[in-house]
Amino acid sequence: MKTPDHLRTWVEIDVRAARHNYDTFRNLIGKRVQLWSVVKSNAYGHGLFTFAKIMDQFGIDGLCVDSIVEALALRREGVQKPLLVLGPTLPSRYGDAARQNVVITISNFESLRALAKAKSIPDFHIKLDTGMHRQGFYLEDVPRVIKQLKTIHARLNGHFKGVFTHFASAKDVNYPSFTDEQLKKYEKALALFKKAGFGKLLRHASATGGTLIGKKYHLDAVRVGIGMYGQWPSKELEAQLGDVIKLKPVLSWRTVVSEVKKLKAGDYVGYDLTEKMPQAGVMAVVPIGYWHGFSRSLSSVGEVLVRGERARVLGRVSMDMVAILLPEKNAKKVKIGDIVTIIGRDGRDEILASEPSQKSGTTHYEFLTRLNPLMERIIS
Repeated sequence: MKTPDHLRTWVEIDVRAARHNYDTFRNLIGKRVQLWSVVKSNAYGHGLFTFAKIMDQFGIDGLCVDSIVEALALRREGVQKPLLVLGPTLPSRYGDAARQNVVITISNFESLRALAKAKSIPDFHIKLDTGMHRQGFYLEDVPRVIKQLKTIHARLNGHFKGVFTHFASAKDVNYPSFTDEQLKKYEKALALFKKAGFGKLLRHASATGGTLIGKKYHLDAVRVGIGMYGQWPSKELEAQLGDVIKLKPVLSWRTVVSEVKKLKAGDYVGYDLTEKMPQAGVMAVVPIGYWHGFSRSLSSVGEVLVRGERARVLGRVSMDMVAILLPEKNAKKVKIGDIVTIIGRDGRDEILASEPSQKSGTTHYEFLTRLNPLMERIIS
């Protein structure tokens, strides 16, 4: 590993791993199903522009974002793939979506009415709430939606392009009952739209979990988020399918040693005298902290890799600095400028995103997504 001489900390994006994951999902869904990559929230910490352009080069069918802000940013960066905004779009931005060929989500009657009044109407998908109880129309709302689309909001019909839902718990092959109930509700709604004459709508329901657990959930398109980054949506799925389906983590996070110093027995380390040294040792300082995404809850329990060996966090994680206790066997070898691996592989050891996530009481989704977007993403 080489240290970028202009950076104290950086995120590496492994294109070969991304290609492997892309090919894995392409092969899994077959040629008739569209593959959409979810790049919302700074591509789950992997860098919105960096990862979207990688997916674009691979031939992704479309990209899913959270907001019109993300969609327009991608358009400014030259990304011309179909874009679907999964989250709500303010009526004041409907015109922007229409001008930039961005598809929006309509999930309530208020938004449907506002869209019908817009001067410029973007293409849209209807979202159904089949059990997640977040965004979406209920199944019993669908007849009313259809009636409005057929009468007072008829000018929207040419822009109505898809119907989708989101599975709440598609993370275990052995317990698909709730997912199947959601699918049944979704299919009933689809039948109503088809009977009303809306026959050419893009149907999609599966994120990574649904894509992995069964072909019946694939429909016309799948929206793969965490899996495209080489992460499993749950331990259960990894245990059940990990021998057959291999995913490769795309992201590594690294920093450098900025200072090395000796500590005496009885020395305190960190704010509020958080930790007391029981014996003499050698510590190093690394210039990252909770501002960068290294949670404060990793104080005294988190670990990093230095020269292939694990080093524990000493004392409290600060905003921009963390102290680590160097292992005795390589303490004398560590020097300023050495690479420190926070997530990723160094030598024979590897720290997966799930490890600091568990230690800090959260999920790998949150840990990765909260990596500061100002840290440079480097393609490796």
